[in-house]
Amino acid sequence: MRRLTYCLLVALAIGASHAAVADPVKIRASWTVPVSNWMSILLEKKDLMTHLGKSYLLEPTRYTGTPLMVTALANGELDVANLTFSAIGLAVQNAGLDDLRIIADEFQDGVGDYYSQEFFVLKDSPVQKVPDLKGKILATNALGSAVDIAMKAMLRKNGMEDRRDYTVVEAQFPAMRALLAEKKAELVPGVLPFSLDPELRKIARTLFVQKEAVGTTQMAIYAARKGFIEKNRPALVDFMEDTLRVVRWYLDPANHNEAVAIAVRVTKQPAAIFESWLFTNKDYYRDPNMQPNLAALQSNVDEQKALGFLKGDIDIKGHSDLSVISEAAQRLK
Repeated sequence: MRRLTYCLLVALAIGASHAAVADPVKIRASWTVPVSNWMSILLEKKDLMTHLGKSYLLEPTRYTGTPLMVTALANGELDVANLTFSAIGLAVQNAGLDDLRIIADEFQDGVGDYYSQEFFVLKDSPVQKVPDLKGKILATNALGSAVDIAMKAMLRKNGMEDRRDYTVVEAQFPAMRALLAEKKAELVPGVLPFSLDPELRKIARTLFVQKEAVGTTQMAIYAARKGFIEKNRPALVDFMEDTLRVVRWYLDPANHNEAVAIAVRVTKQPAAIFESWLFTNKDYYRDPNMQPNLAALQSNVDEQKALGFLKGDIDIKGHSDLSVISEAAQRLK
């Protein structure tokens, strides 16, 4: 009887082990801008993702802006989100996601000589300085996004308020050039790779950059809810290890030509758009260990509050868990 019981327990254990292997954790992840967001090109280097299909499955989904990601996180429809600095406050204070945790860096805007996002007007526009935008129509990708916050912060610094002094319309980034060319908006934001579109550069000039509006920013981070991290930590560490391996491959100058070829394939744009800047110091700054700049992020959130975009203080360190990315980086040493 004891032998039978022992055999049954062994069989159950083996069955549980096989079930665990057969059922990797599904990680539903988000992205907005092709190439600029890692999630849009991670699976282009599946050969470097040694744990993919074993401990986890990756399901990347495109969102038009971070506010929609916050809603998806709150509804349990998204596991790992690439949130911008502006979305942290929206998630914690407006959506009640007090369990939100920052887990890794994606990219930073305006670090040293690295790229800072541009805001364009037509070359022949009468707008020569920010105050000239009074009474005009301005474009944003999504209300409440980092681009939107930076734009409104710049206008507020010049004495203007949304709805009182100007009007904002929403459009996806690929549509911004047409919106400007057709004079449906006086000002449009430019984010990589769209801001380096030669056709946009022919008709537009830069009025200001994001760094002038909000300083150096921890522009985008990876975030997940505490419960998801605790429940799936081993799979999440495996995922971040694979992500780090791919990120470092893209950042290696030796792989520049192949990285450009991937960007061309993903965006259907010519190589000339990417060759001079992609994953160089003309691009956004991307930490090779994916460690976010929490001090910059705290400053960004504090400025949001000072400008009236947030109701209260947010402790960024209290909403961070860098143990996952740190463990993943340690494995690759």
